[in-house]
Amino acid sequence: MTQQPFSRPGAIDLSGLKRPAQPPPGAGPTGSPGATGAGGASTSAYAVDVDEQNFQGLLEASMTAPVVLVFYSTSQAPESATMAADVATIAGEYDGRFLAGLIDIDASPAIAQAMQIPQVPMLFVLLDGRPATQPIPGLINLEELRTLFQQLGQQLTAQGITGRHQPRSTVPAAAVAADPEEPFVDPRYAAAQDALGEGNVDLAVAEYQKLVDGNPADTEAAAGLAMAKLLQRTQGVDLQAARDAAAASPDDVDAQTMVADLDMLGGHVDDAFTRLIDVVRRTSDADRNKAREHLIALFGAVGNDDPRVRKARQNLASALF
Repeated sequence: MTQQPFSRPGAIDLSGLKRPAQPPPGAGPTGSPGATGAGGASTSAYAVDVDEQNFQGLLEASMTAPVVLVFYSTSQAPESATMAADVATIAGEYDGRFLAGLIDIDASPAIAQAMQIPQVPMLFVLLDGRPATQPIPGLINLEELRTLFQQLGQQLTAQGITGRHQPRSTVPAAAVAADPEEPFVDPRYAAAQDALGEGNVDLAVAEYQKLVDGNPADTEAAAGLAMAKLLQRTQGVDLQAARDAAAASPDDVDAQTMVADLDMLGGHVDDAFTRLIDVVRRTSDADRNKAREHLIALFGAVGNDDPRVRKARQNLASALF
């Protein structure tokens, strides 16, 4: 399976589709009560059966995190329904990193027409309301799909895209804290959080790194690692001395990134982002790439669903191109 690079080839023509209806009581965020997979063959809290009524909501959901659309037809290619169910299953394994949208073109031909689907099965990845990869045609088996999802997750993490979908079905009772007033604490992160609480930043970095290495699609761990590394970089740094060094050397990437880190710790998120975007705009080659990568790491610490990150991402694209 070849890796599909993310791109922004253009918006989808929705002129032939209906506006989404008001969701019925108990329905999920897209207006669908929760997918059961193609033909009911698979169940996932992160999959939804798509029709003309909820397709717009699915595009809006892609503003938060990627949506994987799979077009299938039980009449034209019965095996494509199995692939759709597999996509739903794998999306469920990523705990909200992806949302699977399952589209039966026999039931919803207008969507296939809007997306210009020449054959089934066909797979798309949507991000920010647009196709984020080239369309991927043909049957893909379960293991190849898992490889594809892993590659996409790695690319998203590298770009600092860490948003996560809410489940489209009820959260299992075991995941709810016994005391409704107490927030649920995932035991996977307990060691890292305990280390931060004890002031042991190095240990926290190591614990978060183990989680990310074990599952690159774990957005919570990736965000925790980004913040722990920020704390690690700024330990013992004198704020005024760092600002003086940055003012004296405006094109010194190390000096500028240190002040950006300190701004982040002080809650001046926009200032940190603006500083590094300006460095990207002024520099080139290795320095430019270093500043860009540092900025993307800060995006991960804040979270991709934060409006400040969305704005800064747009400004970064303008600075780069």
